[in-house]
Amino acid sequence: MPASPSDSHPSAAATQRRILALAWPVMLSNITVPLLGLVDSAILGHLDNASHLGAVAIGAQLFTLLCWSFGFLRMGTTAACARSLSERGVQDALQHGMWLALALMPPLLLMAWLLLPPLLPWMGASALVESGAREYLQIRALAIPAVLLQYVFTGWFIGRGDTRVPLVVMVLTNLVNASLDAVLVFGVGMTADGVALGSVLADYTGLLAAYGFARRAGLPGVRQWLAQWPGLATLQPLIRINRQLFVRTLVLLLVLTLFQAGGARQDDLVLAANSLLLSLLMLIANALDGFAHAAESLAGQALARQQSYQVRQLVRLTGLDSLLLAMVLTLLCALGGDWLWPLLTDNPQLLPVLDQYSLFLAGLPLIGFGSYWLDGVAIAAGATTTMRNAMLLSALVFLGIWQLLGFMGNAGLWLALYGFLLCRALAALPFLRRLYLDPLGFAPKS
Repeated sequence: MPASPSDSHPSAAATQRRILALAWPVMLSNITVPLLGLVDSAILGHLDNASHLGAVAIGAQLFTLLCWSFGFLRMGTTAACARSLSERGVQDALQHGMWLALALMPPLLLMAWLLLPPLLPWMGASALVESGAREYLQIRALAIPAVLLQYVFTGWFIGRGDTRVPLVVMVLTNLVNASLDAVLVFGVGMTADGVALGSVLADYTGLLAAYGFARRAGLPGVRQWLAQWPGLATLQPLIRINRQLFVRTLVLLLVLTLFQAGGARQDDLVLAANSLLLSLLMLIANALDGFAHAAESLAGQALARQQSYQVRQLVRLTGLDSLLLAMVLTLLCALGGDWLWPLLTDNPQLLPVLDQYSLFLAGLPLIGFGSYWLDGVAIAAGATTTMRNAMLLSALVFLGIWQLLGFMGNAGLWLALYGFLLCRALAALPFLRRLYLDPLGFAPKS
C-alpha cells in the first residue's frame, strides 16, 4: 500500500532511539511493581511461619483480581490519548478517564468489603492463611480510590509520550511502601495487616505526586475539573474501548487466581513457592512491557498521523527489542536461582521447593514476550476486541491443559501457564498481519 501524504521515513536508528527513550522509564517503573511484591515476600519470608507469606499472597491476589479488573482505565486512557487528533482531545482523555474512575469507586469498595472475603474458603488454604488474608483485605481495600485514579494518570502520561513521570511516581510509591512494610512488620510486630497498611499509605502518596505532575502539565484544579462533567454521551467512546479491556483483564486475573488456588490446594509450601515465582514472573512481564508501552504510545501517534511506514517500522523494532530482552531474561533466570532464593527466604523447608520448580521460571520470558508485546500493538491500533478474544481462548487452553496434566501436580499447573501465555501470542497473529499489510485501516477517524 502506498504511503500517505503525511507519511515520513525516519531511519531505524532514529526510531530505535525514540523507542528506548520511552521504554526504559516504563521498564524501571513497571519493575518496581513486582519488586515491591518481592520485598513484601522477602519481609514475610523471614518470619517463622510460612502462613504469613501465603496470607498476603492470597489476599493480594484477590485484591489484584478486583482492582486490576479495572486496569483498563490505564490502557483505555493511553489509547484515547495516543490516538487523539488534537491537544484538546489529549486533555479530555485524562478528564474523562478520571470521571469514569470516580463512578467506579463506590461499587468497587462495596465489592472489596462484601464479596472478596467469602471467596477465601474457595481458595482452599489453611485456616491460618485464610485468617491473615481476611485481615489483609479489610485494610487493603481502603486504597481503591487511589489505585483507580493512578491508573488514569499513568495511562495519560504514557499516551502523551511522557514515561518519566510514571517512573518517578511509582518509585516514590514503592519506596514509601517498602519502608513502611519493614517498619510495621519488624519494628511494630505486625504481619499481613502491616503489609496492607503500608500499601494503603503508599498508594495515596503516589496519587498526590501524580496529581501534582498532572497540574504542571495543564490539568485544571479540582474545583474547575469537577464542574466540567462531560455527560454520559461524551464518555461513550471511552466506555466502548474499556468494555473489551475489562473482559480481557478480568479473564487474565481469573487465570492467575486459579493458578494460586491450584498451589494452595496442594500445601502451604507450594503456595508460598508459587507466590515467589509468580512475583518473579510479574517482574519479567513488567520489564518486557516497556517495549509494549512504547508501541502503544508511538504506534498510536503514528496511526493518528496516518504514517503507515512508521507504524510498520515501530512494530518491527519493538518486536525485535522484546525478543532480545526476553533472551537476556531467560539466561538470567536460568543462572540466577542459586543466589536469588536465599535473598527471598531463609525458610529451610521452602528453599528446596523453589529449586524444584525454578526451571519453569527460566522458560517464561521466551514463552511470554509475544503476548505482552502484541498487547501494546493492539492498544495502539484500538484492536481491543482482538485482545479480548485472544485472552478468552487462552484461558480455555489453560483450563484444558490443567485438566489433562492435573496428575502432575504443580508441574502440570506451570505447564498450563506456559500454554496460556503462548496461546495469547498465537491468537493475535492474524491481527498483526492485517495491521502490517494495511496500517491505515486501523487509523482513528477524524
